[in-house]
Amino acid sequence: MSGHVILDLSRLLWRAARFAPTGIDRVELAYARHLVAAMPDRLSFAGWWGRMSLLPREEAAAFVAGLDRLWSGAAIDADADASLRRLTGRLRAHACWRGEAPLQEHVRGLTGPVTYLSVSHYRLHHPGPLRRLKRQAHLRFVALVHDLIPIQLPEHVPPGHDRRHRRRMETVMRLADHVIVNSSGTAAALEHARRPGAARVPVTVAHLGLDLRAPPSAGPAAQGRPYFVCLSTIEPRKNHKLLLRVWRRLAALGEDAPRLVILGRRGWRSGSILADLCRLRGLVEVRENLPDHRVAEILQSARALLNPSFAEGFGLPIAEALALGVPVICSDLPELREVGRAAPEFLSPHIDEVWYRAISDYAQFCSERRTRQLGRIAHWRPVSWEEHFAITMPLLA
Repeated sequence: MSGHVILDLSRLLWRAARFAPTGIDRVELAYARHLVAAMPDRLSFAGWWGRMSLLPREEAAAFVAGLDRLWSGAAIDADADASLRRLTGRLRAHACWRGEAPLQEHVRGLTGPVTYLSVSHYRLHHPGPLRRLKRQAHLRFVALVHDLIPIQLPEHVPPGHDRRHRRRMETVMRLADHVIVNSSGTAAALEHARRPGAARVPVTVAHLGLDLRAPPSAGPAAQGRPYFVCLSTIEPRKNHKLLLRVWRRLAALGEDAPRLVILGRRGWRSGSILADLCRLRGLVEVRENLPDHRVAEILQSARALLNPSFAEGFGLPIAEALALGVPVICSDLPELREVGRAAPEFLSPHIDEVWYRAISDYAQFCSERRTRQLGRIAHWRPVSWEEHFAITMPLLA
């Protein structure tokens, strides 16, 4: 690469107060890590906090490193956490008070091609600053689109979020010079959302890499009460209620019933889900805000990862579980088949009975069904971030 990249860190500035990242948070952090290492002399950072502005490069790089340590669990002491909070506050204030002019001046002073890169959907429903930057500084814009679920299934998002996401996608289709998507399913959804007569933007599919790694001492455990893991934000789209209905049936087994561990933060309309969960206390539990190493430890010994979601753009937990050698039972969605390929068990997210039968079977450590999937997992290989960036970095030149 010979050009200069300006990476938008807006989502990480917003999410830095959270102790555990979402999938999109992980992607923005992975890009920041990679670009800091790969092109330190040809990288700048921008952020939106009230207004869009150029961020001080050294402080932004330190913020990325600190957030990486926090979310991985490598540094969670009080001093490190306080230092990161102060740094986050300074960067937010910088973006808020300095505004667009320093960013425009910075871009005009660069030589060679310049690309503005946004790898989250954050603030794309406000296209004005980006449009002005393109017009006045003549830079390219590359965006990574994760999904179009708010447009496709508006009943599964907060009111108005479908309109906001449509404005984001309109910004991408009108202003982007190239679009990166995480799956062929997302590419098809983006094309379907394109307005008749609108110009086609070049689209490249690049599956996401993985950050979750197996703990050094971890390994599958045959002893103890079996348990399953659901790794996702608690919200209606993820279909936790199907799992709770299944576990109400399993509760009749008494001490022989497997446990369910839900790893994820509380999301939109999680109240009714949590209310149902309370009736299964002792059999179903929620663990929030865990760093990566704790998630890996819990997932490593599960009978299987469960994902009965109604819609996904990629399905990062599927890839994470398979990479750890953990069986997966998930919804039969094209995006999840694209990630899991032949390895997982794919079931309808609308039929409780098929989930009850599969979970009952997988609860037996040496069940034939589970053993067959373990054999399929042996032939499954994850995509690395290095492979992802080998596809996407040439698009930024």
